[in-house]
Amino acid sequence: MSRSQSLDLPQVGRIDTLAQELALLQDKGKRRIAFLGSRHVPVVTIHLIELIARSLAQEGHSIITSGSQGVNAAVIRGVLEVEPSLLTVLLPQSLNRQPLEICNLLDQVLHLIEKPDNDDLSLPMASSLCNQEIISRCDQLICFAFHDSETLLSSCHSAEDMGKVVSLLFFD
Repeated sequence: MSRSQSLDLPQVGRIDTLAQELALLQDKGKRRIAFLGSRHVPVVTIHLIELIARSLAQEGHSIITSGSQGVNAAVIRGVLEVEPSLLTVLLPQSLNRQPLEICNLLDQVLHLIEKPDNDDLSLPMASSLCNQEIISRCDQLICFAFHDSETLLSSCHSAEDMGKVVSLLFFD
């Protein structure tokens, strides 16, 4: 067996993705980074998500997320601690449709975008539309999900189809 036959060469598409990810790591420019994720997050992970969001904001990157409990709330808290002007929160529906637990946090957000036109839609449908808009506004997507999080996984596939760099991390 020759050496070339013993190597498992990555697929061409994966090489392009890896090159794109490496270029982003070396790029000192500021990026627009989106965070999406589950409302149900293990407690230990919440602190990790806050740390990641805080660190990216300290580097000067713009952060965009949605406005629910769990991952989104952790991102919001992390960025608000560092530089509130770098945070944009896009709600799937109007502010009055958001849970009371999150409204106090959302009151601190400088760049809050509501979608009252989606109030008549189901939350999964409004969230899916919201995720698509968030993805369209970013250069890179970081997503925290479970393997059965259909809306989030669909959003990640959509982001990949749009040529975005996607980091998908699973809780399970």
